[in-house]
Amino acid sequence: MKQLFVLDPIENINPAKDSSAALMQAAFRASIEVWICTPSDLQARGNKAWVVSHSVIPEPWISINETESLPLSEFNCIWMRKDPPVDEAFLYATHLLEVAERDGVVVLNKPASLRAWNEKLGALRFSQLMAPTLVASRVAELAKFAREQGEVVLKPLGGKGGQGVVRVAKEAPGLEALLELLTCQEHLPVMMQRFLPEVVDGDKRILLVNGNPLGAINRRPKRGDFRSNLALGGSPEKTQLSQREEDICNLLGPELKKEGLFFVGIDVIGGMLSEINVTSPTGIREVEKLMSIPLADQIIECLLNELG
Repeated sequence: MKQLFVLDPIENINPAKDSSAALMQAAFRASIEVWICTPSDLQARGNKAWVVSHSVIPEPWISINETESLPLSEFNCIWMRKDPPVDEAFLYATHLLEVAERDGVVVLNKPASLRAWNEKLGALRFSQLMAPTLVASRVAELAKFAREQGEVVLKPLGGKGGQGVVRVAKEAPGLEALLELLTCQEHLPVMMQRFLPEVVDGDKRILLVNGNPLGAINRRPKRGDFRSNLALGGSPEKTQLSQREEDICNLLGPELKKEGLFFVGIDVIGGMLSEINVTSPTGIREVEKLMSIPLADQIIECLLNELG
């Protein structure tokens, strides 16, 4: 069996923290051939998709073999694990991966769903589980919503890792000027949500595999910040799912599975759904360390069972 991982440049990956590295190593332990490429290495020749790639030995990190050019149909499974932003290059890569899908290759996550499920907007499908939310470009509408809610968080729709997320009080001076800046003079929509003070106790990252929650960590913000993202200094903590969080997973799971979103990370603050991360969810290493479970191996085992 062969699996291809579409990644950022391999030299940018820290194997001690990276979920893609964890998955590659787990695949290798399961006697699967592991290959890597970047989105720039994907191509189409007529109606067939190809790739310029390397086979690797990811454990211990990392031995890389010579470059080979192969049809994507040679792979049993392709993991699309390129980090955001979801820009033109990312979108075109999903189109090329769909060519492989037509040849029967399993692509995770499903390329069409990667395009359709913006990591902020995708959660709106389950708005009943979320804090009051407005997505808009017009400054007047956003300012009105902010004053109604009292204190809000502003999120750029294309952001990642908490970058660009701003907390604003309704009485903040220059609110309209800030909104003009964040919307690029009303050209781009942003997401505005009521601020949830429970974030001081953490933002829970729950990892769902084929619709089922397999692991979770609590991410506590560093002192002086409200953002709990690990990339911004948040601290991971051991945790268990509450009944409310299990209910959220039970509601989301069947829909995620139907959409071909095999590996997903959802964020929950104070029992409220915040985001649904589908591009390259993180957290495997932290779950494995804090919960003492071989999560990456469990994910690969689940995939192999699914592939039959």
